[in-house]
Amino acid sequence: MNDSHLILGVDIGGTSIKAAVVDTRKGSLATTVARIKTPQPATPKAVVAALAELSARLKWRGPVGVGFPGLIKQGVVRRAPNLDPGWVRHEIVNHLQRVLGVPLVAVGNDADAAGLAEARYGAGRGVRGTVVLVTLGTGIGSAVLHNGSLLPDTELGHLEIGGQDAELFASTLARERNKWTWEQWGRNVDRYLTVLEYMLAPDLFIIGGGVSAEPERFFRHLENVECKIVPATMGNDAGIVGAALFAVPGVKALARRRQRGVK
Repeated sequence: MNDSHLILGVDIGGTSIKAAVVDTRKGSLATTVARIKTPQPATPKAVVAALAELSARLKWRGPVGVGFPGLIKQGVVRRAPNLDPGWVRHEIVNHLQRVLGVPLVAVGNDADAAGLAEARYGAGRGVRGTVVLVTLGTGIGSAVLHNGSLLPDTELGHLEIGGQDAELFASTLARERNKWTWEQWGRNVDRYLTVLEYMLAPDLFIIGGGVSAEPERFFRHLENVECKIVPATMGNDAGIVGAALFAVPGVKALARRRQRGVK
């Protein structure tokens, strides 16, 4: 049986690392989720060892996709603000392939992973045009897709509005720290989304993060945004599923090479 659609998805977070085998045809988990606390300090050696433990628990030896909380270019970490400073300029893809001993590893930004999953299998499924995922949590994550294609590595949570970083007034952490009511905070989110809408002209906003489970508390205060706004639907699975999707192009390329008899 051809099981090339099965890929291990890994979601690296500041507090925990989660992994599961993903059926990338269906956008669903094919195994239970294995979890481990993110090592402290979260050095490259410690985090990669944790990933190896999760892979061993799941008895996985195939391709791996990883959602990483930072910027990756050509397999090298450029920034990782929530992990150890030792990640900067670290060759994460080579390190993972060497330790895991798997044929293929693909790594991308964790917010991009969630955006890919929601656009393909979740709240943005079947939507043509521009879809923008905004995750509201400790900070603000973003993912921008057009007709299903990802514009990688956007950091729209750090957009400056009125001389202030958007995360300082529109994140969930900002609401909690300032003890704002849902209405006060909702109007802040409205201001942020209105600027994003002017810049990107999206056809759909998807709101992720823990607050997506209770949209009735603040969606009614998003009065100035003209395009459709919906809550994310994939929950904690989005990061794992989307991470696996990072590896799909590489898996397809390997299959083509094997068909041509190229090692």
